[in-house]
Amino acid sequence: MDQVEVATALAASSVIARGKEVILTEARGLGLLADALDDAFVAACQTIIALRRQLVVTGMGKSGHIARKVAATFAATGTPAVYVHPGEAGHGDMGMLAPGDVLLVLSNSGNTPELRAVLAYARKIGLPVIGVASRSGSLVLEAADIKLQTPKVREACSVNIAPTTSTAVQLALGDALAMTVMDMRGVSRSDLGALHPGGAIGTAVAPVRDLMHGPSRLPLVSGDAAMPQAISVMTNGCFGLLGVIDSMGRLAGVITDGDLRRHFEDLGTACAADVMTPNPKVLPQDMLASDALQFLNDHKITAAFVVADAASGLQSPLGIIHIHDLLRQGLG
Repeated sequence: MDQVEVATALAASSVIARGKEVILTEARGLGLLADALDDAFVAACQTIIALRRQLVVTGMGKSGHIARKVAATFAATGTPAVYVHPGEAGHGDMGMLAPGDVLLVLSNSGNTPELRAVLAYARKIGLPVIGVASRSGSLVLEAADIKLQTPKVREACSVNIAPTTSTAVQLALGDALAMTVMDMRGVSRSDLGALHPGGAIGTAVAPVRDLMHGPSRLPLVSGDAAMPQAISVMTNGCFGLLGVIDSMGRLAGVITDGDLRRHFEDLGTACAADVMTPNPKVLPQDMLASDALQFLNDHKITAAFVVADAASGLQSPLGIIHIHDLLRQGLG
């Protein structure tokens, strides 16, 4: 049997068992990392938050891939950050480092030779260096002002060579630094929204006013409107919701399908004010889309009018949003 035939012959239970073994091995490494955090972690966070320019993250090989992700996470959460490849740094990219930066260096062994030049240049221009490595006395930790020594862990690789557990530990430590610094900066959901204008994240933190249907789509009638007219406006609106406004254009109530059923026998003679539910649930225009979806679900309603400030009493409706509008944007 060739290798493919041998692999195919493995029992499904053995494949699953191996997968679990890898995950649990890496989980144990993460547990050791959590236990190892100390004052050096505090110093690293304080140094990063005090930087005047940007965080420069570097690493080689698999540590380099993790370093790219760590830099991206910092940049996405309020800390300017870039990744510098240590090999390319020796061919001109060293100019990406400048006074005011902080250098974060990732290496499992701590003795990666390509890092030597970057560390030397950082020292020359006076950058604070945060070193991440598993071996005390290594090149990286000896050169670092702040030494984050990661636990010595067994790789999930069956021969303990391929970087797996060690890179999981680096990634988790990078996330821990980035999330802690984000909280120290007081970065809000709206701040994150400004950094994530596209995709599902951007939609989740977008204000309702950016997603709502505007004034031209509002199904509205006056309180004295006859119900046949009100039902026609409600049907044409396609939201399953009708707004009833007072003489000043403020939203006095709403009519839903449930209201129509409850007043079915009176619809021929009633006016909108007789059928409406007063003091309806409304959404403030600055509510985030994710919160709006939660609001609609919590109140078991499919649509709501949007106003300037939900806590300010009767107001003119600015728009309307339906739960399907949010679901189509990828929320939920």
